Amino acid sequence: MTSAIRLGVLALLWGSGFLWIKISLDEGLTPGWITFVRCLLGAAVLLALAHGAGQRLPRDRGTWGRLVIAALLCNALPFLLFSVGEQTVDSGTAGVLNATTPLWSLLIGLGLGTERPLRPARFCGLVLGFAGVLVIFAPWSTGSGLMTWGALALLGASMSYAAAFAYMARRLTDRGTAPLALSAAQLLTATVLSTPAVAAGGRATVTVTGLLAVLVLGVFATGLTFHLNYRMIAEEGPTSAATVGYLLPVVSVTLGALVLDEPLTARTLTGMTVVLVGVGLTRVRTRPVPRPATSGGAAKPLVVVSTTGSTSTGARGGVHEPMLWKPGPRPRLRGRVWRLTRGPRPAPGPAAVRTRRAGPDADGS
Repeated sequence: MTSAIRLGVLALLWGSGFLWIKISLDEGLTPGWITFVRCLLGAAVLLALAHGAGQRLPRDRGTWGRLVIAALLCNALPFLLFSVGEQTVDSGTAGVLNATTPLWSLLIGLGLGTERPLRPARFCGLVLGFAGVLVIFAPWSTGSGLMTWGALALLGASMSYAAAFAYMARRLTDRGTAPLALSAAQLLTATVLSTPAVAAGGRATVTVTGLLAVLVLGVFATGLTFHLNYRMIAEEGPTSAATVGYLLPVVSVTLGALVLDEPLTARTLTGMTVVLVGVGLTRVRTRPVPRPATSGGAAKPLVVVSTTGSTSTGARGGVHEPMLWKPGPRPRLRGRVWRLTRGPRPAPGPAAVRTRRAGPDADGS
């Protein structure tokens, strides 16, 4: 499967989720039942895929404890809020409001200190993105505005996604558990957490169309999309996978208009365009300004080679940055590190770390 086809399939499956939620609601299923069945079917798909790949569920209590928080913020709560919101809001508008998740992620990152100070382009993107949300809500319009509890629930679901991504990046990922098994465990936990919503939502009307809609929602728009998204991240990188986020509102608005005959108002289309442009600007990354070379010569990166054979350039705050060596008096190095001298060096122990300066010496030797 080529990159373009995979991207299109992933965007279609993921973006169609808002359509299947709307159909399920119209056929009499309650938000609690939709959330529960969606998590259950998605977990079943991922458990089967993880078993086929030879990946085992985590066994330590610490991981399962963190999974409870991740499943609540990333699955059970937003899935329920999307179903509640679409009771009064079109599926296309729900997809557009879902596209605000990167804006909330940026705000949370700034609050936690994990994001660097905003550059002008990213600041303009943040302001522009929320201006697009304001256009969609239109609080100044008494007749056609979107200031309803359903719309606020959809916005709350996007905020929950953003909080979940921040938590998972800090506490859950890169801890030794295979991705498919971790996702299966997370949706399995979300299934348990969404059980009370079934009882609170009351009785549901079951029809063939409603069952088919929630079946597609759980198997394809939840379980299979998780798998395809992980595959795209692994094979093409996170940048390509993030591109799907720009296509989701386009897919949801198009399917809502074609299948459910939802109106395409100029305000919604304008707000969607402004939101997507704003999100695009917030993803702009500026190159770091190079440090000026000293009079004694250009600074050179200091490469650290561990005894295991891996090479690094140093890290600070989770971001790898080159350590610079400049001609002149050498600072005293702490820890079990070999000094950069010409004299005999002691034999390294098993935990020793060797350092060497990339490039020739300052005297040309």
